[in-house]
Amino acid sequence: MQLIFSPTSPFVRKVSVLLRETGTLDSVELIPVQTSPTATDPQVAAANPLGRIPALIRNDGPALYDSRVITRYLDAKSGGKFYPEQRIWEVLTLEATAEGILDSAVSMAYETKVRPPEKVFDGWLDAQWGKVSGAINAINTRWMSHLNGPIDISHIAVGCALGYLDLRHDARGWRKGNDALDDWFATFNARPSMQATIPVA
Repeated sequence: MQLIFSPTSPFVRKVSVLLRETGTLDSVELIPVQTSPTATDPQVAAANPLGRIPALIRNDGPALYDSRVITRYLDAKSGGKFYPEQRIWEVLTLEATAEGILDSAVSMAYETKVRPPEKVFDGWLDAQWGKVSGAINAINTRWMSHLNGPIDISHIAVGCALGYLDLRHDARGWRKGNDALDDWFATFNARPSMQATIPVA
């Protein structure tokens, strides 16, 4: 299998962390690309018609894309530990919450990176941060008992989302008022799988 990736993508990082947590990193060849919303790499377009990463090229079927599809596929191949059936709806909901944080946070990054400065819409940035901040508060108040339990894909998704906020939006201070989540992240972020995948700006 081949994983088309960029090391700064938080969606790619989620897959990379899972590969390390399952001990299956050696089963995947990493194919680095440079791609952007306005200039899609041809390898990315060939694997994913949406032009997004990550994409997983399989030997026995069509390429898989969307990080949630890829992580579930890789987890199934490695024994199914990270999508436990006994709490699957909680796992999927928290994973979706983390993905929503990333959708808004990545959108904010593109707003300032892709648009000329005079066309950046501050109202859009504030609205997207409102979604991020609401989700962070919800995790801090409703989901800590889950995050303090056995590790599953939602832990990885939340960890990668918070890592991306530190990378691209640190000045907005997601930690303020979210002490429990801050403490959890400090511990989770020390895992070898997280340390090995820290993105560089």
